[in-house]
Amino acid sequence: MVDIRLTFNDYPFLKELGLAESNPGVYRDGQWTASGEEVLSLNPSTNKPIARVKMGSPADYEACVKSMEAEKIRWMKTPAPVRGEVVRQIGEAFRKKKEALGMLISLEMGKIKSEGLGEVQEYIDICDMATGLSRTLEGKVLPSERPGHFMMEQWNPLGLVGCITAFNFPVAVAGWNAAIAFICGDSMVWKPAPTTNLCAIAVQKIVNEVFDKFGFKSIHTLCCGGADVGGLMVNDRRMPLISFTGSTAVGQRIAVDVAKRFGRTILELGGNNAAIIMEDADLDLALKACVFACVGTAGQRCTTMRRIFLHESVFDKFVERMVAAYKTIKSGNPLEEGVLLGPLHSKMAVQQYTEGIEAIKKQGGKILVGGTVKSGDGNFVEPTIVEILPSAPIVQHELFAPVAYVMKFKTIEEAIALNNAVPQGLSSTLFTKNLQNYFNWVGPAGSDCGIVNCNIGTSGAEIGGAFGGEKETGGGRESGSDSWKQYMRRSTCTVNYTNYLALAQGVQFKL
Repeated sequence: MVDIRLTFNDYPFLKELGLAESNPGVYRDGQWTASGEEVLSLNPSTNKPIARVKMGSPADYEACVKSMEAEKIRWMKTPAPVRGEVVRQIGEAFRKKKEALGMLISLEMGKIKSEGLGEVQEYIDICDMATGLSRTLEGKVLPSERPGHFMMEQWNPLGLVGCITAFNFPVAVAGWNAAIAFICGDSMVWKPAPTTNLCAIAVQKIVNEVFDKFGFKSIHTLCCGGADVGGLMVNDRRMPLISFTGSTAVGQRIAVDVAKRFGRTILELGGNNAAIIMEDADLDLALKACVFACVGTAGQRCTTMRRIFLHESVFDKFVERMVAAYKTIKSGNPLEEGVLLGPLHSKMAVQQYTEGIEAIKKQGGKILVGGTVKSGDGNFVEPTIVEILPSAPIVQHELFAPVAYVMKFKTIEEAIALNNAVPQGLSSTLFTKNLQNYFNWVGPAGSDCGIVNCNIGTSGAEIGGAFGGEKETGGGRESGSDSWKQYMRRSTCTVNYTNYLALAQGVQFKL
């Protein structure tokens, strides 16, 4: 058995978050318990264990759902503004633990400290937004063609929501779903990525502090587990909605399985995001935006910039500056000040990076900087820039690592076509000072992505806007705007307040 005491004790913020050297990974009905296998949480900077987690089993999942069903009616009947107050206090609880939780994200996932803190802030921000939304959930009043009749839309909770999240945002994405689900009157069972269990347990403990005060034990349940737990959730008819963040391949299977039982899905899948840099672009601005969007989170964001299309007149100048900037990027322990690039999350990710570099070379790609795995115990790789043709097959795929492709174009029309010529459709951006370029970019013949930016990078979405993409990205929308409608069911309600029965469309029926 691995002795993890020394490693665990190196990080006092773990105890501040209520974590221990060994942790049950299931919470429901006010209890922490688990009956599955025990796994180690690893630090990707060293591949040394941090702590143990007891995983959930199919029986644990069933217990979670039954405990949610026992409380769901009481929660659904709780007034929305009261649910909003619960969410507001959850946000306050996260504010108090922001520093410790942000450092845990860096330790277990691998993103640098400022990004870890920013991810916790996203949870706080969505709680703030959802609190306001709890007093403004609305339905329409509709005109009736029949005299003495009143028509309206009524929105009611779905009841139970299943949420499956990925390793790269082990806190924020769960918050996007939970905060909106809660104010809509839904309960949520969460299955996190098996490699970021400690982050999930810490989040659950923070949420518990608030729900306990309000007398609820199973509105937010946690079941750390593997594919067996995820499969049960996806096929569970008691779950009207499944929210999944992960790969396109898995998302396709989930979409089919949930559709078979007439359930709903929110799918946040692959991204292959591009920037178009016009001849009139502010190159200083574009350089800063592209470097962060390409290397932030070590290229492990779904919104990471992977393709850069440069007007032929600025190609050489911009690429030279970007290569120089890459050579200054400091990589290392993501908890250390000044580090801009942490490790990849796992050894498997390093293997995929290596295989990707080999495929790039075979397909005619030229490595301009980077392209190698760093020596040592951690999962560190060099941020990489590749000059390659848009027709290379690998450009069509998402390589989940800090690898960026640079390519030339002549006209805005050509650049837009290249942006759209991949199966994914999540995020995109255009750098220009020309209003005609901008409105062509956001118009009907422009970018086909769900996120269409101008003069900023492809990553860093705000809470107020709906987040998600088109095509193989899944079509889902989370967080802001009217995304709340996915967590509720709509009823069209008609009331006759006369003593006369008038039929629609003027139909006559005498009895």
